[in-house]
Amino acid sequence: MIGAGYVGLVSGACFSEFGVNVTCVDTDKDKIERLTRGEMPIYEPGLDNLVLSNVRAKRLSFTTDLKAAVTGAEAVFIAVGTPSRRGDGHADLSYVYAAAREIAEALDGYTVVVTKSTVPVGTGDEVERIIREARPDADFDVVSNPEFLREGSAINDFMRPDRIVIGTESERAQEVMRHLYRVLYLIETPIVFTSRTTSELVKYAANTFLATKITFINEIADLCEKVGADVQDVARGIGLDGRIGRKFLHAGPGYGGSCFPKDTLALAKTARAAGIPLRIVETVIDINDERKKGIAEKVVAACGGSVAGKTIAVLGLTFKPNTDDMRDAPSLDIIPALQRAGATVRVFDPEGMSQAKALLNGVVWCDDAYETLIEADALTILTEWNEFRALDLERMKSLMKSPVMIDMRNIYDSSAMAEAGFRYASIGRPPVKPR
Repeated sequence: MIGAGYVGLVSGACFSEFGVNVTCVDTDKDKIERLTRGEMPIYEPGLDNLVLSNVRAKRLSFTTDLKAAVTGAEAVFIAVGTPSRRGDGHADLSYVYAAAREIAEALDGYTVVVTKSTVPVGTGDEVERIIREARPDADFDVVSNPEFLREGSAINDFMRPDRIVIGTESERAQEVMRHLYRVLYLIETPIVFTSRTTSELVKYAANTFLATKITFINEIADLCEKVGADVQDVARGIGLDGRIGRKFLHAGPGYGGSCFPKDTLALAKTARAAGIPLRIVETVIDINDERKKGIAEKVVAACGGSVAGKTIAVLGLTFKPNTDDMRDAPSLDIIPALQRAGATVRVFDPEGMSQAKALLNGVVWCDDAYETLIEADALTILTEWNEFRALDLERMKSLMKSPVMIDMRNIYDSSAMAEAGFRYASIGRPPVKPR
């Protein structure tokens, strides 16, 4: 497994749980040393125990020596990062291609080279060309096998996936991949074999469709606020339609994370280069960017039109719960906007504080949810961590300067908040005043 980041580490640990002998390779010596000691470089529920148990069973190991790991391997997965390239937003494939060159030098016998990283259409062809050019004598196939892991539930997603997509027309490679995923046959997981190009596009199309659902319900939420409707009831009303489905219909401050922002952008760039612009996708990108930048105004409005000289408590910094990932998190737009408007911002996140400290300046870092509320003029919830769902409302009121909550994730009941004496604003629901 080339790359011991989020995808590589989770995939490697899960494959080893299936009984496969896995070596995770990374150029970051410090990361490899930490993993060898059992220290996780990322937060993912259950990952530490999964890694530890398979290291002890000698099915999982870590190294910086790519050649030693690849030599004799039946399958080599490329699971390196593909961040948005500066300047044009396309996926930066330099790490993928660098891995392909190193793999080429180490190939020994028939090997399936698998792109697990999220890559644009045609990347597999280039990986094959690179390896073939470097090693004309090598016996190998290049396969696309995109990941569909959700941060916070990645282990379950790998162990019990909705589907496995494998892009190859080589029967020899298909047999190797079937063997790797043989455990999933027992639970009748659909395995979709398709062309390499189609497999690469499936990943982008899936993430872009989900980003579109989020953006759609966010725009409906804005309309609900104007006409006095409740977006949660609208979402339930349409989500019960089997053709639509209930997932990803939760209104909020906009999507973020490691996948949706870069994947929507990469797909739009790929389509434009092919002469087939995806106008829906381009609009989704624009709307989401504008939403994250402008939603701080909701906090300002709830504070009477100005936050100058006021203290705002913020609960949740990561783009979603059960992860420490701060990539493209809405908090990175909202908090600086509040600071520019003159607010002092007090923050707490159960897992994201370490990463956030490198990205946010001038905030007051707190040790728990209640500490953020001390002398706060308003509270806003940006991430729906479970521990924020049942806060002691009376204790909150005793700590705050004024009982104002702006719930960006709609995790509280409007009537209950009014009954408790809060001025409460949320996303896509009528605001309520204290009773």
